[in-house]
Amino acid sequence: MASLDLGGKLMVVVLSVLLSLLIHTLPLQADDPTARPEEGVGKKVSAPQRAGGIEGIATYYANKYNGRRTSSGERYRPEKLTAAHPSLPLGTQVRVVNLINQKEVSVRINDRCPPRKVPLIDLSREAAKRLGFLRRGVIPVKVVTIEEDNI
Repeated sequence: MASLDLGGKLMVVVLSVLLSLLIHTLPLQADDPTARPEEGVGKKVSAPQRAGGIEGIATYYANKYNGRRTSSGERYRPEKLTAAHPSLPLGTQVRVVNLINQKEVSVRINDRCPPRKVPLIDLSREAAKRLGFLRRGVIPVKVVTIEEDNI
C-alpha cells in the first residue's frame, strides 16, 4: 500500500468494510420468508408453554397468496378462517387469542409456514380482521388446540 495515494488507501478501507458487512449479513439474506417446506421437513419449533396454550407471534397472509394451493391441497381463500403452522397437524382446529386486546378466533390449520426461532402462526386475512390486527401486521398471540381447550 506504499505506492497508493491517500484516495487509494481510503478506497481500499471502504471496500474492505463493505465486503465485511456483506459477508456478515449473508445468513440473514439466505432466509426466504416465502419458502414453504414440504410437510414433515424441518425441525419442530419449541415454544413457551403456558397453561392452556403456546404463546408466539401471529402474522397474516399477503394478498398475493389468494387462490394459491396450500400444503393440504386446498386453495387459500382470505375470507376463510384458516392458518399455517410449522408443526401442528393439518386439519387441527385451534383457538388464537390476541394478547393485546383479548379478541379470539377459531381457525383450521391447512398450510405450513417455515419453522422460525419465534413460534409463529400465519392467519388468513379474515382471522386477522377478527383479531383486530390488519393494520398492525404482527401481534403476540396464544394458540390453543381445541382438544386442549376442552380438557
